[in-house]
Amino acid sequence: MRLVFDRGTLVIRGDPTGAEDLPGILWDPRVRAWRASACHYTDLARELALRHADFRDEVRPQLEVAPQIGYIELRPYQAAAVASWEQAARRGIIVLPTGAGKTHTAIAAMQRTGLRTLCLVPTRVLMAQWARMLAEATSGPIGEYGDGQRIEQPITVATFASAFRNMEVLGNRFDLLVIDEVHHFGSGAGDETLEMCTAPARLGLSATPPEEVHRLARLEALVGPEVYRASVEELAGRYLASFRLVTISLDLAPAERRSYEAELSIFRPICRAFFETAPGASWSDFVAAAGRSDAGRRALAAWQRSRALVRYSSEKRAVVSELLLRHRDARLLVFAADNETAYAVAREHLVQPITCDIGPAERARALQRFSQGELRILVSARVLNEGIDVPAADVAIVVGGSQGAREYVQRVGRVLRPAAGKQALVYDLVTRGTFEVRCSARHRRALAAG
Repeated sequence: MRLVFDRGTLVIRGDPTGAEDLPGILWDPRVRAWRASACHYTDLARELALRHADFRDEVRPQLEVAPQIGYIELRPYQAAAVASWEQAARRGIIVLPTGAGKTHTAIAAMQRTGLRTLCLVPTRVLMAQWARMLAEATSGPIGEYGDGQRIEQPITVATFASAFRNMEVLGNRFDLLVIDEVHHFGSGAGDETLEMCTAPARLGLSATPPEEVHRLARLEALVGPEVYRASVEELAGRYLASFRLVTISLDLAPAERRSYEAELSIFRPICRAFFETAPGASWSDFVAAAGRSDAGRRALAAWQRSRALVRYSSEKRAVVSELLLRHRDARLLVFAADNETAYAVAREHLVQPITCDIGPAERARALQRFSQGELRILVSARVLNEGIDVPAADVAIVVGGSQGAREYVQRVGRVLRPAAGKQALVYDLVTRGTFEVRCSARHRRALAAG
């Protein structure tokens, strides 16, 4: 009997009696063999050994070992995070705020294990950052899968999208799987990437893990449980820049308020009626149901228009202008709710926008100019939320408050990168009598927790 890797799955070749109760195993009638997802490799091989089964393990080829990573000096909380992960059998999720050195912590875990490692990241920009940091930590070459590259090395960085496309080849070639921004997984989308990998050691990194019970359970199965957490409040002032959060409450102009209430008068009855008949339903359920009727589609359109009225109201325009003038000597990040608002701010104040429409080369040049002081202000919708390093920023203006708590924590984290004598300042613009008031309360709770 042979246990082999087959394009992201495990197949038992031969005649395995009683295989139907092995971990993760399913009968595949197409090839008349028992098959399991590659992520079950450790449990499956252990169970076969415990049963004294006569099998040959052909899953993992003999490959070049990972190059040695030099000594990594860690802060106390980073050392505690790595130790907790090791005590959890090298499986689990470390939760650290943006700017607290998640990548540095992961490289220390890689150094401690000495294993062949595949690092998964959500974007090409992050892939370049990880490759650069890894190249500084080791003398060996760093592989890259993404942005037109398909180079495998004992330590390889891959974007989520590229890993998904190539895991049937890469899936059995690494012993440690590091997943940056692991909160992108657990909902079904892309989870196959983690299922198709045999790596027994797994480390997830996040500043803002999901709160949904089913997603946490899924991540625990694919990566491991949360093994360590430190919050912004714990680290600010010592390991992160100290900061002050200023909430500025604003009003809609009379005409804006009338339009806002008119749109909600269309939306609210439809929404209320749905949740009265389906109290346990989610917002996604409502959107799906509303899309099946004219009244529902009108309600969704009205909801979207009400959001648009609040995103960049006349008072927000005035306050943004005042804050940019007040902090004319600072490095500012302006966070908008959408690209339309980001471009409006950019046009009005002749500042550099950073959006998904701007190519990676131009974006990199803008970030470099910002870090060197040639640009003083960047305005973004979502591109700067996650992973991009902008340590020079010390003031953030959050114009749009419709984002979730995860995005808010990430945005605040953009100005918390430590620097000598740095005192960060975050302005949160909140419109009274709108959804932004509830969002602001959730954001503050999330900031304290994560």
